Amino acid sequence: MNASFFGELLQSISDRGRALLRPRREEAAARSESLVELCEDLLSGRGEASGVALARDILSRYVDLTTGPRIAFFEALATRFGTDAARMETAIAAWRDKPSDATAAEVHAASEPRRQELFRRLNLAPGGTAALVRMREQLMDTLDHRDDLKAVDDDFIHLFSSWFNRGFLVLRSIDWSTPAIVLEKIIRYEAVHAIRDWEDLRRRIDPPDRRCYAFFHPALVDDPLIFVEVALTRDIPDAIAPILATGREIVEQDKMRTAAFYSISNCQRGLAGVSFGNFLIKQVVEEICRELPKLATFVTLSPVVSFASWLKRERADENSAALNAADKAALAALDAPGWWADAETAERLRDSVMRAAAWYFLRARNGRGLPVDAVARFHLGNGARLERINWLADTSEKALKQAHGLMVNYQYDLDDIEKNHEAFAEGRTVVASNNVQRLLRPPLELVPIAG
Repeated sequence: MNASFFGELLQSISDRGRALLRPRREEAAARSESLVELCEDLLSGRGEASGVALARDILSRYVDLTTGPRIAFFEALATRFGTDAARMETAIAAWRDKPSDATAAEVHAASEPRRQELFRRLNLAPGGTAALVRMREQLMDTLDHRDDLKAVDDDFIHLFSSWFNRGFLVLRSIDWSTPAIVLEKIIRYEAVHAIRDWEDLRRRIDPPDRRCYAFFHPALVDDPLIFVEVALTRDIPDAIAPILATGREIVEQDKMRTAAFYSISNCQRGLAGVSFGNFLIKQVVEEICRELPKLATFVTLSPVVSFASWLKRERADENSAALNAADKAALAALDAPGWWADAETAERLRDSVMRAAAWYFLRARNGRGLPVDAVARFHLGNGARLERINWLADTSEKALKQAHGLMVNYQYDLDDIEKNHEAFAEGRTVVASNNVQRLLRPPLELVPIAG
């Protein structure tokens, strides 16, 4: 009887909960449905002036949506604004009946999801581009648990890749005379080495041996898409601390031989998947060469954000191909707090960690046969060479957690960029210096990796 009473009580509470939630769900559905109907009106309208006004109204109402109605709106984009099946069937039948450029063009047009044209019309509203980039950010927040919305995300990427084509981007030098509204965003968007305050920013962009460049788009005024910080040095840097030091010695212009790209930050999360970095690096190299023709070496000083997590998995894997028993035993010292600050412990760890890092970069692959390191995929795909792995190059808390303090140099040799790019794109070959290859035991030969 007690069990029965308890069950009835839970059922009663559940029924009351559903009753309380129903009006909220109905209200959310009504709000998103109203917005969907406006979108249908926008697609069916032909007047440009009225279309702009309606697009502005839709985006304004979208901003006011809370999480529930917003997800319902994304669901409607996925289900109600996909490919017009009837138009597609008609187009295919016409092409089969009479194949021609015209009927093929109609098949192509009919296959396009209706939401792509909706996004184009929404983009006509004042501030439409920025609003759609923010909309995609919010869509991305749902994708981890909503695979059914991926098609909507794919359409965003397809359109953004055209709208943010390199031909529309403007490269601007960032210095201390740049408007404060832009400098504030540089501080906020810095994703690799946090900028502590205005003085820290000034040390990075004002001295004669420092540069900063950013790409801008006409539709996002004073809001950078991506920026790179550059140190002009004598030699290839092997640690970040001397670059960011407060009391460092300024390098005189006639002694500058190396341009080191030590931070590349993407500013717009909603543009993830639209690559600007390759264009940015190449154009910055051109800009610097015009100003300083004596520069001979162009390198990065890059983080290794997933090395520690990969190494942890390999240490736990009894059948690891990357680590032998001796390496696993030595690497146990990584679990000791503050290991890196003890010179003797750090030296004992060095060989094993560096060998593991060489394997990580040269042999470890993801499911598509590409290097597991995202930064490596980016630079190698742009034609760089893995030049050097630097031991304890960054001892910040973040770098120790992500990479056990490692950083790497990728070198952009202007004579070899195209050759390196082709080797990576066609054969998944990681082009690396002899110094990196010698770290492996046994040495690794540069052979294509099947992908």
